[in-house]
Amino acid sequence: MAFVSSFFDDIGGQPTIDAIVATFYQGVATDEILRPMYPEDELEGAERRLAMFLAQYWGGPTTYSDERGHPRLRMRHAPYKVNPEAGHRWLLHFKAGLDSVDLTPEQYERFWDYVTHAATFMLNSTD
Repeated sequence: MAFVSSFFDDIGGQPTIDAIVATFYQGVATDEILRPMYPEDELEGAERRLAMFLAQYWGGPTTYSDERGHPRLRMRHAPYKVNPEAGHRWLLHFKAGLDSVDLTPEQYERFWDYVTHAATFMLNSTD
């Protein structure tokens, strides 16, 4: 039986996901639009959850669902005003995360396509 690798494996597994997410949250930590969406002591927990979610989404361990159930992303973000400016800032920091790791152009494009779609999907306010 042949081993079929996942996108998660192809990009370098958990270390790559962790690096992307760590860089992303370094930007979020000082962002005047996004930082207020996180309770003071919640940035580290949010970083861990995003890393688990992305790992699972791309074919890695199912830790996210094992611990938290279905992602229900829109519901979990409903209490926060996610407007186009917040979406833009989210993508700005995510791009920095992607730029911080060594992905092929095809891998980068695939990841970027997903996050740009996700950023649009999460919008819940026009102002």
